[in-house]
Amino acid sequence: MFRPTIIGILVTFICIPLFINFGLWQYHKAQQKQAIQTAYNQAKVGDALMFPLEIAGSSVLNYDEWKYKKVRVTGTYEPKYQFLLDNQVEESRVGFHVITPLKIDGTSQYVLINRGWILGKDTHTELPEFNTPTDQITLTGQVWVPSKKIFSLESKPLITGNDEALHHPPWQTVWQHMDMDKYKKSVPFTVSGMAIKLDSNSEAGGFVRNWQVPAERIATNIGYAYQWFGFALATLLIFIYMSFTRIKS
Repeated sequence: MFRPTIIGILVTFICIPLFINFGLWQYHKAQQKQAIQTAYNQAKVGDALMFPLEIAGSSVLNYDEWKYKKVRVTGTYEPKYQFLLDNQVEESRVGFHVITPLKIDGTSQYVLINRGWILGKDTHTELPEFNTPTDQITLTGQVWVPSKKIFSLESKPLITGNDEALHHPPWQTVWQHMDMDKYKKSVPFTVSGMAIKLDSNSEAGGFVRNWQVPAERIATNIGYAYQWFGFALATLLIFIYMSFTRIKS
């Protein structure tokens, strides 16, 4: 006789939709990564586009449409406002990414260039030394849109002294995160919301540039999705099995 219990019905009606939602979330996550992977591969073999300018009064650029596209830009580095992005690992060694602003030729706009990885020194307080080209250069690279989801435990530096120091604090050389909003507020010029990862073949003052593929573990997400769907099916089968009782004579 099919005689389900109230608890069994409640547990089944709660668990099955929950497991299906988890499975769909993992599946959609895999689809998004696959789309990123496709865009990344197409950008590597395509021709370089001119880097788009963000002119005041013009239509706002859709950053998502420019992600991972190969671009070309001509300009001059501004080493005064460059910084080192901390805790970057290359072949199990910890170092920094060198982020340098580039003044785009013929405009007043700047764009941040990730020039690659350099090895840190034995003591973390001692910063590595490197050179920055001063001549006008033309470089190619892939558009990089830094994430705005930033969680940081670092405290803001305490600035004391005269009014000049309060309005113009010393430049922060090492940053824990790529914070575009913070950078825009810290520099006296207009900078694009998109950055560029310097191409590995470019000679524009780059360092180690073994850029990782942005989308990875796609198969893992698909596996997790099938696993959650399997949990939903197993819950249904267990509910049906446990709801049948043998009638005693």
